[in-house]
Amino acid sequence: MQLVVARIGRAHGIKGEVTVEVRTDEPEVRLAPGAVLATDPASAGPLTIESGRVHSGRLLLRFAGVRDRTAAEALRNTLLIAEVDPEETPEDPDEYYDHQLIDLDVVTRDGTPVGRIEEIAHLPHQDLLVVRRADGGEVLVPFVGEIVPEIDLEGQRAVIDPPPGLIDDRAEIAGSRTGSGAGDAGNGEDGA
Repeated sequence: MQLVVARIGRAHGIKGEVTVEVRTDEPEVRLAPGAVLATDPASAGPLTIESGRVHSGRLLLRFAGVRDRTAAEALRNTLLIAEVDPEETPEDPDEYYDHQLIDLDVVTRDGTPVGRIEEIAHLPHQDLLVVRRADGGEVLVPFVGEIVPEIDLEGQRAVIDPPPGLIDDRAEIAGSRTGSGAGDAGNGEDGA
Protein backbone atom coordinates (compact mmCIF):
# COMPACT_ATOMS: atom_id res chain seq x y z
CA MET A 1 0.00 0.00 0.00
CA GLN A 2 1.25 3.48 -0.80
CA LEU A 3 1.02 6.45 1.58
CA VAL A 4 1.81 10.09 0.82
CA VAL A 5 4.41 11.05 3.43
CA ALA A 6 5.45 14.54 2.27
CA ARG A 7 5.15 17.24 -0.37
CA ILE A 8 8.27 18.95 -1.66
CA GLY A 9 8.31 22.72 -1.21
CA ARG A 10 10.81 25.40 -2.22
CA ALA A 11 14.46 24.86 -2.91
CA HIS A 12 16.68 25.88 0.02
CA GLY A 13 20.12 27.26 -0.70
CA ILE A 14 22.20 26.40 -3.75
CA LYS A 15 23.26 22.81 -3.04
CA GLY A 16 20.03 20.95 -3.88
CA GLU A 17 18.18 20.93 -0.56
CA VAL A 18 14.39 21.28 -0.50
CA THR A 19 11.87 22.12 2.19
CA VAL A 20 9.19 19.49 2.73
CA GLU A 21 5.67 19.61 4.10
CA VAL A 22 5.58 16.48 6.26
CA ARG A 23 2.39 14.38 5.98
CA THR A 24 3.34 11.51 8.25
CA ASP A 25 3.46 11.11 12.01
CA GLU A 26 6.64 9.06 11.58
CA PRO A 27 9.06 11.30 9.63
CA GLU A 28 12.07 9.74 11.38
CA VAL A 29 11.12 6.40 9.77
CA ARG A 30 9.55 7.41 6.46
CA LEU A 31 11.94 10.27 5.59
CA ALA A 32 15.22 8.84 6.89
CA PRO A 33 18.44 8.86 4.85
CA GLY A 34 18.46 5.90 2.48
CA ALA A 35 14.67 5.78 2.08
CA VAL A 36 13.59 5.32 -1.53
CA LEU A 37 10.28 7.03 -2.27
CA ALA A 38 7.96 6.92 -5.23
CA THR A 39 6.69 10.27 -6.51
CA ASP A 40 3.60 11.88 -7.94
CA PRO A 41 4.19 12.74 -10.73
CA ALA A 42 5.95 9.42 -11.29
CA SER A 43 8.34 11.02 -13.80
CA ALA A 44 10.09 12.89 -10.95
CA GLY A 45 11.21 9.73 -9.17
CA PRO A 46 11.86 7.48 -7.52
CA LEU A 47 13.91 9.63 -5.16
CA THR A 48 16.45 8.41 -2.60
CA ILE A 49 16.90 10.56 0.49
CA GLU A 50 20.58 11.36 0.92
CA SER A 51 20.34 13.54 4.02
CA GLY A 52 17.88 15.47 6.14
CA ARG A 53 18.01 18.17 8.78
CA VAL A 54 15.74 20.59 10.58
CA HIS A 55 16.32 24.30 9.92
CA SER A 56 14.15 27.01 11.53
CA GLY A 57 11.46 24.45 12.32
CA ARG A 58 11.27 23.06 8.76
CA LEU A 59 12.53 19.73 7.52
CA LEU A 60 15.08 20.02 4.72
CA LEU A 61 15.94 17.02 2.55
CA ARG A 62 18.62 16.38 -0.05
CA PHE A 63 18.07 13.65 -2.65
CA ALA A 64 20.70 11.57 -4.43
CA GLY A 65 21.50 13.14 -7.79
CA VAL A 66 19.96 16.53 -6.98
CA ARG A 67 22.98 18.80 -6.67
CA ASP A 68 21.86 22.37 -7.36
CA ARG A 69 19.03 24.82 -6.79
CA THR A 70 17.64 24.41 -10.33
CA ALA A 71 17.26 20.63 -9.95
CA ALA A 72 15.75 21.09 -6.47
CA GLU A 73 13.27 23.72 -7.69
CA ALA A 74 12.14 21.35 -10.48
CA LEU A 75 10.84 18.99 -7.76
CA ARG A 76 8.58 21.61 -6.18
CA ASN A 77 5.04 20.33 -5.35
CA THR A 78 6.06 16.70 -5.97
CA LEU A 79 4.41 14.24 -3.56
CA LEU A 80 6.67 11.71 -1.84
CA ILE A 81 5.08 8.27 -1.49
CA ALA A 82 6.23 5.43 0.78
CA GLU A 83 5.38 1.77 0.31
CA VAL A 84 3.78 0.46 3.54
CA ASP A 85 2.63 -3.01 4.55
CA PRO A 86 -1.21 -2.87 4.62
CA GLU A 87 -1.19 -4.74 7.95
CA GLU A 88 1.15 -2.19 9.57
CA THR A 89 -0.41 0.12 12.13
CA PRO A 90 0.95 3.27 13.80
CA GLU A 91 2.69 2.79 17.16
CA ASP A 92 0.22 5.09 18.95
CA PRO A 93 -3.14 3.29 19.38
CA ASP A 94 -4.99 6.60 18.87
CA GLU A 95 -3.45 7.18 15.41
CA TYR A 96 -4.68 5.72 12.15
CA TYR A 97 -3.53 5.54 8.56
CA ASP A 98 -5.95 6.99 6.03
CA HIS A 99 -6.59 3.58 4.46
CA GLN A 100 -7.81 2.26 7.83
CA LEU A 101 -10.48 4.97 8.03
CA ILE A 102 -11.72 5.06 4.42
CA ASP A 103 -15.10 3.29 4.03
CA LEU A 104 -15.85 3.12 7.76
CA ASP A 105 -19.54 3.63 8.56
CA VAL A 106 -20.15 6.79 10.60
CA VAL A 107 -22.81 6.71 13.32
CA THR A 108 -23.73 9.00 16.20
CA ARG A 109 -23.41 7.83 19.83
CA ASP A 110 -27.05 6.69 19.77
CA GLY A 111 -26.42 4.60 16.62
CA THR A 112 -28.02 6.94 14.07
CA PRO A 113 -26.33 6.38 10.69
CA VAL A 114 -24.60 9.47 9.27
CA GLY A 115 -22.75 8.11 6.24
CA ARG A 116 -19.44 6.59 5.20
CA ILE A 117 -15.91 8.05 5.33
CA GLU A 118 -14.91 8.82 1.76
CA GLU A 119 -11.66 10.71 2.31
CA ILE A 120 -9.40 12.27 4.94
CA ALA A 121 -8.61 15.95 4.33
CA HIS A 122 -5.26 16.91 5.87
CA LEU A 123 -5.39 20.61 6.65
CA PRO A 124 -2.64 22.64 8.35
CA HIS A 125 -4.37 22.78 11.75
CA GLN A 126 -6.45 19.60 11.86
CA ASP A 127 -7.67 16.69 9.80
CA LEU A 128 -11.25 16.35 8.57
CA LEU A 129 -13.21 13.20 7.85
CA VAL A 130 -15.09 13.68 4.57
CA VAL A 131 -18.31 11.74 5.11
CA ARG A 132 -20.63 10.88 2.21
CA ARG A 133 -24.26 10.75 3.34
CA ALA A 134 -26.82 8.30 1.92
CA ASP A 135 -28.58 11.23 0.18
CA GLY A 136 -25.33 12.08 -1.66
CA GLY A 137 -24.53 15.06 0.55
CA GLU A 138 -21.21 15.57 2.27
CA VAL A 139 -20.36 16.30 5.90
CA LEU A 140 -16.93 17.48 7.06
CA VAL A 141 -16.21 16.13 10.54
CA PRO A 142 -13.20 17.49 12.47
CA PHE A 143 -11.09 14.47 13.42
CA VAL A 144 -10.64 15.38 17.09
CA GLY A 145 -11.33 13.27 20.17
CA GLU A 146 -14.24 15.41 21.39
CA ILE A 147 -16.17 14.90 18.14
CA VAL A 148 -14.89 11.45 17.13
CA PRO A 149 -14.62 9.61 20.47
CA GLU A 150 -14.42 6.10 19.01
CA ILE A 151 -12.90 4.36 16.00
CA ASP A 152 -13.89 0.69 15.89
CA LEU A 153 -11.79 -0.94 13.18
CA GLU A 154 -13.14 -4.42 14.02
CA GLY A 155 -16.73 -3.20 13.69
CA GLN A 156 -15.84 -1.00 10.69
CA ARG A 157 -17.38 2.13 12.19
CA ALA A 158 -16.54 5.56 13.52
CA VAL A 159 -18.70 6.92 16.33
CA ILE A 160 -19.17 10.68 16.38
CA ASP A 161 -20.62 13.05 18.97
CA PRO A 162 -21.39 16.02 16.71
CA PRO A 163 -22.02 19.47 18.13
CA PRO A 164 -25.32 21.08 17.12
CA GLY A 165 -25.27 22.13 13.48
CA LEU A 166 -22.50 19.81 12.30
CA ILE A 167 -24.78 17.24 10.68
CA ASP A 168 -28.15 18.98 11.00
CA ASP A 169 -29.68 22.42 11.45
CA ARG A 170 -29.90 22.47 15.27
CA ALA A 171 -27.25 25.17 15.54
CA GLU A 172 -28.09 28.18 17.65
CA ILE A 173 -26.47 31.31 16.27
CA ALA A 174 -24.98 33.58 18.93
CA GLY A 175 -26.70 36.96 19.04
CA SER A 176 -29.92 35.64 17.49
CA ARG A 177 -31.36 34.65 20.86
CA THR A 178 -34.34 36.74 21.82
CA GLY A 179 -34.60 38.54 25.10
CA SER A 180 -30.88 38.86 25.80
CA GLY A 181 -30.75 42.56 24.97
CA ALA A 182 -27.04 42.38 24.17
CA GLY A 183 -27.51 41.81 20.46
CA ASP A 184 -30.75 43.76 19.98
CA ALA A 185 -30.62 46.42 17.29
CA GLY A 186 -31.67 49.92 18.32
CA ASN A 187 -31.04 49.47 22.01
CA GLY A 188 -29.30 52.83 22.19
CA GLU A 189 -25.83 51.40 22.83
CA ASP A 190 -23.00 51.95 20.37
CA GLY A 191 -21.16 48.79 21.43
CA ALA A 192 -18.03 50.68 22.47
